[in-house]
Amino acid sequence: EATVVRTARLLGYPGYRDLRLALAGLAAHQESGRAPSVTADIAVDDPIADVVAKLAHDEQQTLADTAAGLDTVQLGAAVAALASARRIDVYGVAASGLVAQDLAQKLLRIGLVAHAHSDPHLAVTNAVQLRGGDVALAITHSGSTGDVIEPLRVAFEHGAATVVITGRPGSPVTQYADHVLTTSTARESELRPAAMSSRTGQLLVVDCLFVGVAQRTYDRAAPALSASYEALAHRHRR
Repeated sequence: EATVVRTARLLGYPGYRDLRLALAGLAAHQESGRAPSVTADIAVDDPIADVVAKLAHDEQQTLADTAAGLDTVQLGAAVAALASARRIDVYGVAASGLVAQDLAQKLLRIGLVAHAHSDPHLAVTNAVQLRGGDVALAITHSGSTGDVIEPLRVAFEHGAATVVITGRPGSPVTQYADHVLTTSTARESELRPAAMSSRTGQLLVVDCLFVGVAQRTYDRAAPALSASYEALAHRHRR
């Protein structure tokens, strides 16, 4: 499956899904002149039921493509680094910043020292404090977001282990990465920009990282998670 995804990218498509849609569209056009009934394009006059069907189709395919293209060796190495880290900084801005917050909150719940930084000045200020034994993780779909690359570079130069989650494996941010985790995205459209389509793949990778770390640190993660549940339980009772 990973080979198929890489081949699709070599042919100029973000992932297998896009190549498959292109082939299906060509076949449909040759046979009847009509496009496939399910595509990534959402029209302004689409019924809401069609919108749901198209988005669900795109989300499912993005998850499948990301899973197929994810390098499990790199993933395992990133999990090992996070599990043994003294401190974890996560960098991301805009939509990727929301994913960064999601990861940091998950890691905090199992007792790790993790913080998400979306302010570029604070990100660099914190990156300067990192050393060997710490981990800096950057999330950027394009791989060329300067506000994410700069703190990662600083952390890298100060000896921290570095992890990158990106949709562009050869992008500038990867030059400062010890471990690169690649996501797939649905095809962009006018009503579905990159920030929306990239989030699904990023969240899958984040969940894989979290579960992997929780497995490796189970003896301390389980009590920490239980303690956080108990501390918050009264806020969810009437």
